[in-house]
Amino acid sequence: MFKEKNHKDALTHPIFKFISKASANLQLETYVIGGFVRDYFLKRGTSDDIDIVAIGSGIDLARAVAQLLPNKPKVQVFKTYGTAMLRFENIEIEFVGARKESYNEKSRNPVVEDGTLQDDQNRRDFTINALALSLNETNFGELLDPFEGLKDLENKIIRTPLNPDITYSDDPLRMMRAIRFSSQLNFKIESESLNAITRNASRLEIITKERIIVEFNKIMFSDIPSVGLLLLLKTNLLERFLPELTNLLGVEEVEGQKHKDNFYHTLEVVDNISKNTNDLWLRWAALLHDIGKAPTKKFHETIGWTFHGHEFKGSKMVYQLFKRLKMPLNDKMKFVQKMVYLSSRPIVLATDVTDSAVRRLVFDTGDDIDSLMTLCEADITTKNPNKFKNYHSNFKIVRQKIKEVEERDHVRNFQPPISGELIMETFNLKPCREIGTIKDAIKEAILEGEIKNDYDEAHAFMLKRAKKLGLKRS
Repeated sequence: MFKEKNHKDALTHPIFKFISKASANLQLETYVIGGFVRDYFLKRGTSDDIDIVAIGSGIDLARAVAQLLPNKPKVQVFKTYGTAMLRFENIEIEFVGARKESYNEKSRNPVVEDGTLQDDQNRRDFTINALALSLNETNFGELLDPFEGLKDLENKIIRTPLNPDITYSDDPLRMMRAIRFSSQLNFKIESESLNAITRNASRLEIITKERIIVEFNKIMFSDIPSVGLLLLLKTNLLERFLPELTNLLGVEEVEGQKHKDNFYHTLEVVDNISKNTNDLWLRWAALLHDIGKAPTKKFHETIGWTFHGHEFKGSKMVYQLFKRLKMPLNDKMKFVQKMVYLSSRPIVLATDVTDSAVRRLVFDTGDDIDSLMTLCEADITTKNPNKFKNYHSNFKIVRQKIKEVEERDHVRNFQPPISGELIMETFNLKPCREIGTIKDAIKEAILEGEIKNDYDEAHAFMLKRAKKLGLKRS
């Protein structure tokens, strides 16, 4: 597939000429390595993230390059790691000196010492990320591939440069990265490497939750996330940080009655929704929409298996899960909670599409109504073709009804036409329970379609309701 030894065509961006010149001035050997080179061979487009390794000081090289660049960019130096970074034409370039690494069993932070290019390639996570292109004037563009990473690219294989047990034990985050690359690129993890992930799964405990979630979110962004999710399950990594999900595994049978395997159903839902949205948090909602089923599962002799209240339970679990995984406890989390809590509403609604039910759904969901419908359509995983067709036909009816109700009644995020202040002024009231009672009655009347969502009808309704409560106009 890639027969040439020289790949100058990968290095046409002007930054590489500047780096080459600075390297020559400092008499350093310099190479571009890692993801930029991998993606060039995969024809994945231009990378905006470039890693440069120098046989010597990467910090000195970064400063020398900055002085040659027309805009003299600021160089960020990270002395602890011996690295430096600068930006040029929307590209982020990181410079590091070639190094050897040794690890302590209880930490993924290595002890670092200067090394050769071979030492630096040895420490890389995978053979496909150890590919390097020379930026030296004598052999500019020449490929250095000591571990046959190019062959692994051709064969779509994820493999570690050295013993996988050592590679994964040294830095357990690499196990997540292996699965992430497999899921993103549709590559197969080499069998010994996959077995090593399983053997070292417990080592994931020394990795911070934030770093785990960064890799996990990249898996969730895959075209078919279930590829990565199944590998996480198979290698025992998933249970290390998402036991709420693995608790859904399995099918129980009592008196000949079974329920579906909610774990594999969830994976289908995630894959389904990923065909229709790149919204990470909507994909998370699909992932978590049934997590409340494990703690609410019960068997009743008369009706079989039930999961009553699993949506409410699941929405509460979302907060605890996000908090434990150090994920944002902000509007993103509240969105996922809302989606989980409302996830069954459109499915129930699809069997009886009334105006009042649609109004309530739109009112409760607000601007997220389209996201909720997308989730519920993805939730249809029945293998019965007639049921599948009927559900989706009904959802089309629900979507049309939502559009009609929206245009006519304007209930999305509506504020009742009658304010509490107006009620107090009209009946000469101080803050009291009756004000809330009247406001709630007006809202219910609008949602039920008894009155229109406008001031005149709401005002007339207020007067009637107040009269029943014994209130008189001031």
